Amino acid sequence: MKKSVVAVLLLLLCALIAVFPLVMVKNSEFGGADGAAEEAVQKVDPDYEPWAESILEPPGGETESLLFCLQAGLGAGVLGFGFGWLAARKKYRNDEASQ
Repeated sequence: MKKSVVAVLLLLLCALIAVFPLVMVKNSEFGGADGAAEEAVQKVDPDYEPWAESILEPPGGETESLLFCLQAGLGAGVLGFGFGWLAARKKYRNDEASQ
């Protein structure tokens, strides 16, 4: 198969993987580890009061999700750049050695 056909098929597969859970799963709520930890602490000690507060409270859940996604994207970009740099360094060293 041509590379463009493979690329289009892979993009469609990625879109299907992303959309399928959104369409098929009904009445689901996205919850993070912070909420689960708070519930667990409340079960163990209902009178517990946190001893620290956030310095900057995001205005809503969407902002928190956006910041998390930006953090994940930045981390993926740094890792991708690092692995690409290492692979290119190895390739160019091998090319220089063969000349």
